[in-house]
Amino acid sequence: MPLGLLGKKLGHTRVYDAKGVVTAVTVVLAGPNRVLQCKTTESDGYNAVQLGFDEQKEHRLTKPLLGHLKKFNGAPVKRIREFRNFSQAVKPGDTVGATLFAPGDFVDAIGITKGRGFEGVVKRHRFAGGDSTHGAKGWHRRSGAIGQRLFPGTVMRGMRMPGHMGQVRRTTQNLQVIQVREAENLLLIKGSIPGAEGDYVIIRESKKRPKGWKPPESKVLAGRKADAAKKK
Repeated sequence: MPLGLLGKKLGHTRVYDAKGVVTAVTVVLAGPNRVLQCKTTESDGYNAVQLGFDEQKEHRLTKPLLGHLKKFNGAPVKRIREFRNFSQAVKPGDTVGATLFAPGDFVDAIGITKGRGFEGVVKRHRFAGGDSTHGAKGWHRRSGAIGQRLFPGTVMRGMRMPGHMGQVRRTTQNLQVIQVREAENLLLIKGSIPGAEGDYVIIRESKKRPKGWKPPESKVLAGRKADAAKKK
């Protein structure tokens, strides 16, 4: 996780580029993040940077956490997150924000999905359900048999059944940064991000498309370039 930020999902909007093409984006408040602690291989066994986001009142923090923050002269915050192998040189007390990323960069967004409460198998697992007609009675949105008549005669582990839906940690990969608004510490990211408006999210550099990544050239285009080079 070379680069990363703690942020807050604010909502959705659309923006236009110079050619008038509209793009749907998610607006993320990505900072300011205060550097609380810098861990090193010599002192802690690994390299990491600890970031804090969103100010909090002192009396709402536990004494161990408050002591940890005061040890590194950090202000009380609501969220703390470690980012290993942070590629930018920082020190405790520094502030980082949306400028860690640039338009065109790809990021991964990590958040907690919206909670949907208790749901049945049709909505939760997209089961087809039973027939509406042809003599089907009381079996329209049920899952059907869940066990076996013979061996082992029990419900198998992992059986998809009704239950709590949503409110789980999810990562959306390879989202493109459309705009970076430094004055407001905003990132406008193409596409959707897990969570509801006002939820905390983690924005990190894409693992599959890091800075400087370019899409692979198609075989057809490569062949055309090779033919053009031969003609020259």
